[in-house]
Amino acid sequence: MKLKNILFSLLLIVILSSQLYTDTRQLTIVGRGWADTSVNTVIFRKNSVVTFRDHQFTAYYDSVGNMVLGKRLLNTGTWEVKRTPYKGNVKDAHNCISIITDAGGYLHIAWGLHNTELNYVKSLEPLSLDLTSKMPMIGMDEMRVTYPQFYNLSDGDLLFMYRNGASGNGNLVINRYDTKSGLWERLHDVLVDGEGERNAYWQAYVDTRGIVHLSWVWRESPDVASNHDLCYAMSEDGGKTWKKSTGEIYKLPITMSTAEYACRIPQKSELINQTSMNADSKGRPYIVIYWRPGGTSVPQYFLVYNTGDGWEKIQVSNRTTPFSLSGLGTRKIPVSRPQLVISEKNGLHPIMIFRDIERDNRVSVAICTDMGSNSWEYKDLTTFSVGDWEPTYDTELWKQRKLLDIFVEKTGQGQGETEELTGPQPVYILEWEQ
Repeated sequence: MKLKNILFSLLLIVILSSQLYTDTRQLTIVGRGWADTSVNTVIFRKNSVVTFRDHQFTAYYDSVGNMVLGKRLLNTGTWEVKRTPYKGNVKDAHNCISIITDAGGYLHIAWGLHNTELNYVKSLEPLSLDLTSKMPMIGMDEMRVTYPQFYNLSDGDLLFMYRNGASGNGNLVINRYDTKSGLWERLHDVLVDGEGERNAYWQAYVDTRGIVHLSWVWRESPDVASNHDLCYAMSEDGGKTWKKSTGEIYKLPITMSTAEYACRIPQKSELINQTSMNADSKGRPYIVIYWRPGGTSVPQYFLVYNTGDGWEKIQVSNRTTPFSLSGLGTRKIPVSRPQLVISEKNGLHPIMIFRDIERDNRVSVAICTDMGSNSWEYKDLTTFSVGDWEPTYDTELWKQRKLLDIFVEKTGQGQGETEELTGPQPVYILEWEQ
């Protein structure tokens, strides 16, 4: 009997350890940030938190709009925090902070941009929180910058993407940073061309094979309701040349008539712009997005993916709350735009990170347990509401270690760049291991 009790105890320890490994969560606080708008938590921050070797960096605006940087050793709860001399217009949620580290450990930062002159600095030394003065990258097409986004390439260089121009009339520009020389070069003045009539709202992902995946929706005017269709392109040479999923080479720039369409979605479908994409180990792209299916009043989350033989889509959610995106500027929306990672632990499992008023605005995940039967398991990763928060995560840590560190702050957001009096809120990094 004693031996049986010992064996049962050992078995219980193994079971509990297994459960702990498959769903462990930890919140570490970095500081307190501005929260009257969602400027710290918009989804198009690339990145809000990023890992270089055994160090992790983050950035946010404090209660008066100062840009603050944080650094820690991984697996520790102590952050070194430094307020920089730079500020941003925190009343406009477009003016987010985007950060990345290059292969030498230098931190690169762009911030405070909504159809304005480029704000760009880098650290003075590897792993340092001390920054240079503001400087140009190329010096051309840097006066009307929006949506600054950095991406690490597999050879250690960086890509920088941004919109040159205004909503409904802008073009996608791409720069490349050579880590060895420390210089930026222009790859494309116009990669995706709105032809003066529209612009592309994109999301990108660099997979573990070094393939750059790009998808976007078109917008015909500043009205969010004019979003339509979902398009795709990929690059196997670090952003120089681009092709379709079929292998057909694009003649650049890509336009509405030459783009590959992953999914046709009409205007006035509550189609959201700037969500998330990822890829599996075979380089097949996956995109999460939401729109309102025809004949219904409720927008739903969808997963659009390429099987290697063509594009498919599956509905992820079964929401019941209707809403409209019609209007100008940042919208106050009862759901967040979704993020996506692809787990291949015990099979292929897309994981969508989101926030929904129907789940009390908590940080939530939907895990696809079976692609064939479209089965999803839902979990809430916080017990508290995060307001109008949208998910951003440490893309490099996920690629390297399959650990998901999510930037979390409860934020408010009024319609059309108005404030919601939320007051300063704690900035957390939520560590989740599934």
